[in-house]
Amino acid sequence: MLQTCIFPAAGYGTRFLPATKSLPKEMLPILTKPLIHYGVDEALEAGMDNMGFVTGRGKRALEDYFDISYELEHQISGTKKEYLLKDIRSLIDQCTFTFTRQNEMRGLGDAVLKGKPLAGDEAFGVILADDLCVNENGLNVMAQMVKIYEKYRCTIIAVMEVPREQVCNYGVIAGNTVEENLIMVNSMIEKPEPDEAPSNLAIIGRYILTPDIFGILENTQAGKNGEIQLTDALLTQATNGMVLAYKFEGKRFDCGSVEGFVEATNYFYEKSKC
Repeated sequence: MLQTCIFPAAGYGTRFLPATKSLPKEMLPILTKPLIHYGVDEALEAGMDNMGFVTGRGKRALEDYFDISYELEHQISGTKKEYLLKDIRSLIDQCTFTFTRQNEMRGLGDAVLKGKPLAGDEAFGVILADDLCVNENGLNVMAQMVKIYEKYRCTIIAVMEVPREQVCNYGVIAGNTVEENLIMVNSMIEKPEPDEAPSNLAIIGRYILTPDIFGILENTQAGKNGEIQLTDALLTQATNGMVLAYKFEGKRFDCGSVEGFVEATNYFYEKSKC
């Protein structure tokens, strides 16, 4: 049983400046819930109740959000607005929340490595909250991946097809088909130029990682922009063992971009009227 989900949340969110000058991008709301709330919901629905956050300076709002606000509780107690806190109260009751810091921005690989004390020696999930995923027709994306992990007991990464001209924005994989929508990875590159990409299958912000990834990350050299790339560590893991890429069922919104954020807001607004 997977119990822990790590949320890397130390980035600056520069595409949303000036809002993210004082507000963590993970706290940007889609309707009335911040992005991080949707991510924790997804992890909990997938069976994980130990939520670990890798944060940075200026991210105290994340800790405050997953805590009780006694003043607010007192102010709205017994009023018709009290029901608005039902969802967050439920998360606080059901989950354990732990926080550690990434003191220097050294990439996603380093952020995951900072989560080692939170995950321990067990496999764990990773959710990037600005990749907001929904699946109206069944299990959420992380829950789909858990089922695959339970069968194969190896690292699972979520992928989707993107236009060839957009591969430079993603880590990109290639490999051999194991079964429908499941690929054994044998090639992986971070943000390639379109003519260098091994495919148009892009990695999105959902992972299930086996604990040996930590030892690999500790020995991974910094790559592009002086950052430790998770994709480099995953390629080593794939070369030495097995990494599976899963073409998930559902829809993904890139809420790290203004366009994707607006698209997600419109989607959930229309859904709320149904």
